[in-house]
Amino acid sequence: MPLVNPLSPNHDPQTKELAEFFNETLGFCPNSVLTMQHRPAISKAFINLNKAVMANEGRVSSALKRMIAWVSSNATGCRYCQAHAIRAAERYGAKQEQLDNIWEYRTHNAFSEAEKAALDFALAASQVPNTVNADIKKELHKHWNDGEIVEMMGVISLFGYLNRWNDSMGTDIEDGAVESAEKYLGEVGWQKGKHDGSKY
Repeated sequence: MPLVNPLSPNHDPQTKELAEFFNETLGFCPNSVLTMQHRPAISKAFINLNKAVMANEGRVSSALKRMIAWVSSNATGCRYCQAHAIRAAERYGAKQEQLDNIWEYRTHNAFSEAEKAALDFALAASQVPNTVNADIKKELHKHWNDGEIVEMMGVISLFGYLNRWNDSMGTDIEDGAVESAEKYLGEVGWQKGKHDGSKY
């Protein structure tokens, strides 16, 4: 069982309306958002932040943002967010070869040098202690402008919040997310862990 049970999707009408955003990104409203409804101001603020962070205002594609989210979540070990990020990357048109080889992004030729720089940034920024350094900065600025780097940092920070929320809450993982995670991450050891509703 999770630390706090999610509420009904109909609990807060304003959250429900805002959460339609997730029907596009994931195909369902996440249990994390349904849990946040215990304090509707949090669920609404979170959804609006999510929408702002994931808006495309430069060359950072929706698929790359979700791959950044996956690398960030992998660094912190949140199985729930790993599954959500890979599902959203799939739904937003990440190349099949990238989805199949996300674990090897640094060495696989399915990833451009610009994408590798972005994903290295995500990994360094998500570690504790943080490992963003002059080399990461130099490589980022070869490929991306300031606004695009801010978009990436927004994704990394959003998932820092989500990683802590979902791993601490032991949020039950939804079937659709499990399906995507098993498809792309199962061969390299992804499991539900505490997010299966019975191990927490």
